[in-house]
Amino acid sequence: MNSQSNKIALLIDADNISHISIELILTELAKHGVVTIRRAYGNWTKTSLKGWEGNVHEYAIQPIQQYDLIKGKNAADMALIIDAMDILYTKNVSAFCIASSDSDYTPLVTRIIAEGKIVIGVGDKKTPRPFVAACSKFIFADAEKDAESATETEHDNTDATNQPDNTANKLKGDAKLISTLRSAIAESRVNGEWVPLSTVGTYLSKHASFAPKKYGCSCLSDLMKQIDLFELKRGKVGKGQNYVVRDVRKK
Repeated sequence: MNSQSNKIALLIDADNISHISIELILTELAKHGVVTIRRAYGNWTKTSLKGWEGNVHEYAIQPIQQYDLIKGKNAADMALIIDAMDILYTKNVSAFCIASSDSDYTPLVTRIIAEGKIVIGVGDKKTPRPFVAACSKFIFADAEKDAESATETEHDNTDATNQPDNTANKLKGDAKLISTLRSAIAESRVNGEWVPLSTVGTYLSKHASFAPKKYGCSCLSDLMKQIDLFELKRGKVGKGQNYVVRDVRKK
């Protein structure tokens, strides 16, 4: 599943997964298709969901309010399941992403897969094995964060005389940024190793959080120039000479 024509429904149980995982989720889903439905379920009156409040707007996620019917027991999971079944039969989607560490979604996953759809699960390492095994693919969000932290720690401990503290080295040390750019180039490639920068930009636009200005650059070409892991040049694209880019590893 790698065609950008694939449509994905992202359903988040906000009570059972951290808001910190959202950028990782969207980056991973962009490799598989276009996220056309983005919903997060929870009782938004609770202080425990404050971290999600800013993210639902930044990442264009629709918050679905579900009040707790019984004290100490959230009802978001039932609302998510009902919506998932409605989407399964009324919307044209190729895959679902269920973001939660709650094993109660295992029957839902098996039902969706029985209809020929793909289910990508996202949760913490504490997620019960039955839910993990039921999904077509499962991403351990906290394991990814641990790996990134290790990479950042290794970079921070590098001898400052060999790694001057400048913009280029900061960008190269951003494991998430480099991974996102490499995925965008790989997924945008059609023929040959050179890819139109505009095509890469279109791919990246599917990430609500991605913007060159976030990294101190005025545009995508400036960002690519700052990082010597990519090669940029003028090439014939359409009717004019526009930028094309390739991953240096592919040379």
